[in-house]
Amino acid sequence: MERSKRSIRLFEIFLILGLLATFPRNLSALSITVNDVECVYEFVLFEGDTVTGNFVVVDHDIFWSSDHPGIDLIVTSPGGNTVHTVRGTSGDKFEFKAPRAGMYKFCFHNSQKTPETVSFYIHSGHIPNEHNLAKDELREALESVTAEQKYLKAREVRHRHSKKHINLLVK
Repeated sequence: MERSKRSIRLFEIFLILGLLATFPRNLSALSITVNDVECVYEFVLFEGDTVTGNFVVVDHDIFWSSDHPGIDLIVTSPGGNTVHTVRGTSGDKFEFKAPRAGMYKFCFHNSQKTPETVSFYIHSGHIPNEHNLAKDELREALESVTAEQKYLKAREVRHRHSKKHINLLVK
């Protein structure tokens, strides 16, 4: 009997997630122009919180060649330690456990002279206790779906810009 109730509850959660995922919503992420180094700060409430996010280089003033070094992301903890690094990419997803609570610094580095527009999204999550576990898991799952949609939307915009540029070169 208990297993049946749990199965029904799980079905309800997935049904709600499915319905929420189909609703149209504004999927704009925060965008910045990176000339050299640009940093964004995110406050993490609890030690051990999961910090997730993604970034995509959206707009290129020049078309990237295969030897373009890409953008670097370096995440620094409140204590000044590097907790996550991604080097030389046009976009990526990231996830890490926060070693302590406090203000985290997310710095984008552009080694090229050409400014690059970076669209990014950052989220930190915490599940406080087992009393609200189902609601918190649902909230985190929905947040994960939303983050994935934002990442895919930004990547699609980048691909559209690249296609337009290639079409101009071919004509």
